[in-house]
Amino acid sequence: MVLSIVGLSLEVAMPRLAPELDANAHEAMVAGYRAGFRQRRESGGIGATPLYPGIREVVEGLAAEPQTVLGIATGKSLRGLEALLEGHGLRQHFVTVQVADHHPSKPHPSMLMAAMAETGIGPERALMIGDTSFDMDMARSAGMRGLAVAWGYHPASELRGATGHVAAVDALPAAIDALVAPAGETAA
Repeated sequence: MVLSIVGLSLEVAMPRLAPELDANAHEAMVAGYRAGFRQRRESGGIGATPLYPGIREVVEGLAAEPQTVLGIATGKSLRGLEALLEGHGLRQHFVTVQVADHHPSKPHPSMLMAAMAETGIGPERALMIGDTSFDMDMARSAGMRGLAVAWGYHPASELRGATGHVAAVDALPAAIDALVAPAGETAA
């Protein structure tokens, strides 16, 4: 049950986890989760939020491509995401960062619409890479393609509607190239 709500903002996730509780209890759950997460991050340092193996190399490789613009659309708070990115030395690679603090929860397309507006990239050249059904629903709602990855929180069988699927981190760059190659071109 808990993994099924990963990707949603806390304000949307808590009522799904405990539908029998009232709004005050849900607010207390959100506050408790935030306090616990902050304490864990502060006491455990960056080790408290490790990256998937191979992701650093993929992000750095994609960021080095002049035709590639990286952005983030996440259910995380800005404070938590900034700590994660700064802690891993990856912040400079992302041109746009869209978080739950400023948008409705996934699968609402607001984060992706803002990212496209901020970067000037239209849905025909944009790609949402995600590990939850909410990511794929958000991509479809924004009119863009979704690339489902198999190493995240929702099983691959739940990532319906994705334009493509990738099973291994090292296959990610080729899968991206295959999905965003301009019309008439083939990926190298």
